[in-house]
Amino acid sequence: MIREADISENQLLISYGEKVCMNLLKDHTTQQNIYWATDSYAELGEEFTFYAPITLDKITSYISDDGVVVTKEQYDTIIQQTPEAKEHYQEMIRPRAVKSKREQTQRAKDKAEVFTPAWICNAQNNLIDEAWFGRKEGLFNSPDPEDPHKWINNEEPISFEGTGKDWKDYVADMRLEITCGEAPYLCNRYDAVTGEYNKDVKYRIGMLDRKLRIVSENTKDSKEWILWAKVALRSTYGFEWQGDNLLLAREALFFTFEEHYIARFGEKKFNQNKMRMMPGVAYIVSWNVWQMDGLTYGLPGYADDIKRRLARIEEHRKQMEEYTRTMQAREANMQGSLFGEEFWGYPKVCQPVLEPAGLHEQFCIIKDFFDGINLKKATLKAQDFHDQSAPKQTFESLVNKNKTQQ
Repeated sequence: MIREADISENQLLISYGEKVCMNLLKDHTTQQNIYWATDSYAELGEEFTFYAPITLDKITSYISDDGVVVTKEQYDTIIQQTPEAKEHYQEMIRPRAVKSKREQTQRAKDKAEVFTPAWICNAQNNLIDEAWFGRKEGLFNSPDPEDPHKWINNEEPISFEGTGKDWKDYVADMRLEITCGEAPYLCNRYDAVTGEYNKDVKYRIGMLDRKLRIVSENTKDSKEWILWAKVALRSTYGFEWQGDNLLLAREALFFTFEEHYIARFGEKKFNQNKMRMMPGVAYIVSWNVWQMDGLTYGLPGYADDIKRRLARIEEHRKQMEEYTRTMQAREANMQGSLFGEEFWGYPKVCQPVLEPAGLHEQFCIIKDFFDGINLKKATLKAQDFHDQSAPKQTFESLVNKNKTQQ
């Protein structure tokens, strides 16, 4: 376990191997890696510029106080020769809370990066639950009357009496954190502002934390817990612009799943199930927490490409309207005629074809992991889910479909 806010990517690699790490770096829209999408690292070289992919060797590298990047192997050699040099190096990917004030200020200027403290995340997540349950009492926590920045945890199991719904409905209910940063609304491993690690999962207030608490309170064994914990994960989404934040968010969800399992069944049981369970968790996280510009529904930094595609779509729509009018006019003229098109001397008209989208003109894609799944089935089991073959859809189509329905 990594019992601190700043997850070591080197420890992640040692614990889970390259396949899990590569999944957490995967962008499914382009089938490539996520990319930095920030200039915060650009001074470190070409491989750290805005559009450069975030690779495994980069996230496991170290940076010195004076901005020199070294590989893990080079770092180990330096520390072996000069142990005191360890104080002057840190891993490349770090949460905002442990970055320097200079870095925090610069990122706030560049991308208006300002993270929300845990007490505000909790208060807003409470509002969601109050709406879902239809009550304020007996939920996950209540405000501390002596300190508005704290809360009092509900130690009793959460009751669903009077809601007309059950615990499985809550676990499967969709949750999305937009522009999620390090995902403080989804999981509360640490306070995104102070960096304080929250070691007791029972007191965590993220949306996924709450779902996993419900799973722990209502399942009888490890097998059933994993089944419904993955349902909780499959129904939890977030998107983020900057690649380093996105990786931190994915790691946070990944380790949140691990820590809740250990809290319920212990570390020994976890180690027995770890490699059967966690690669699938990484796969789901890589789909459900994705890199996107929330204004264009496309990849960050490619707004002009998206605009060109939308212009082509609009032009194709106009061409199709003209084509339809032309064909309807022809049919009207020829109705009841004994002669074919050749007699009327019509020029041949081809139906307009929309040019396919280029790589960076695409809208970002997500998966519907519940397509065709009956979550109410009494005999629901892990084999009923087919995550690899679950249908894909663009987030843009989902948003616009909902707009139409409204």
